Amino acid sequence: MIRTRFLDSAGPRLRRSAPFALPVAWGATAVAWRLACPSAGEPGLPIRIAVGVVFLSVGIGLVLGVRRGLARELARARAVAAATQRVLLRPPPGRLEGLALAAGQLSASRGATVGGDLYEAVATPHGVRIVLGDVRGHGLAALGAVVAVLGSFREAAHDEPELAGVLRRLERALERHLRERARDEHPARAGTDPEHPAAEEFVTLLLLEIGPDGRLAVFNCGHPGPYRLGRKAERLPVGDPLPPLGVLPLPAGLAPYTAARLLPGETLVLHTDGAEEARDRRGRFFALDAALAGPPGEAPAALVRRVHAELLHHTGGRLADDVALLVVRNDRARVPAQPAEPGLRRPRPAPSSHC
Repeated sequence: MIRTRFLDSAGPRLRRSAPFALPVAWGATAVAWRLACPSAGEPGLPIRIAVGVVFLSVGIGLVLGVRRGLARELARARAVAAATQRVLLRPPPGRLEGLALAAGQLSASRGATVGGDLYEAVATPHGVRIVLGDVRGHGLAALGAVVAVLGSFREAAHDEPELAGVLRRLERALERHLRERARDEHPARAGTDPEHPAAEEFVTLLLLEIGPDGRLAVFNCGHPGPYRLGRKAERLPVGDPLPPLGVLPLPAGLAPYTAARLLPGETLVLHTDGAEEARDRRGRFFALDAALAGPPGEAPAALVRRVHAELLHHTGGRLADDVALLVVRNDRARVPAQPAEPGLRRPRPAPSSHC
């Protein structure tokens, strides 16, 4: 039992040191040969060449061993990042209550697959509810706020009958995160709330609900408005914006904007500001509205891939901010006019009387 535990604990150390075993063996052989062989100290040219070849082999083997070890660590880190993204920013289901969905993100941090953008879509008894947001800043430093907002949304979307209740739950979750972060960064003030926790971080977001008839209820907290794709790409009105979460308290009375609809066959594209603020080498902004005008009937997943590809081509692969897209297409059929029930005849008009 003790031997088994020792081998289990020593296994990871042995695997990490495996790439260096061959260079170390070469080096030990070279040193032993240099010390034990009398001819190794002779100044002849063949001996010098042999010694140079041995030590060169040791150096090459050491470099290759280090490179192999770094490659393994990089592959392991990428696997962890991919697993984190699947849990944190899980892709929405392809179909949800008659809606076709797709989403994707591009991180501005080199080597990172997650950043400061967030999105989620869930089917609830109150309708399909969607959130898409952008945490101030980008990259791994913004993950704490992403976790706080998404975790709260995944619970509140099912629990709260009104969309305003969901938004207030998101606000409270972010406030708790900001207070905890302020305490961690200022341990001398432990036990007291910071005076201005909102100065640390804030989140812009769109929170919307799609009813069975396609009617939208939308809260816009300082976020760019979505695009509606029908005959053309147009900015969808979402009402007067509220302040971003974490900047100012939400007003006492909250009422979503309900004057917009997503008709059957239309597509809604939610995005973060990194998509419209991306620039090329000459400083020209990315024309998102033109990029969205793709072929008619384009699938949401294909639209996300195409726009991401055009965005990377425009910027040369150098993004200044994270970019997230969430696409929703209304595949619900139009309700046809109901025919008259069989057996029921329309009343005939009364015959006209003649004098």
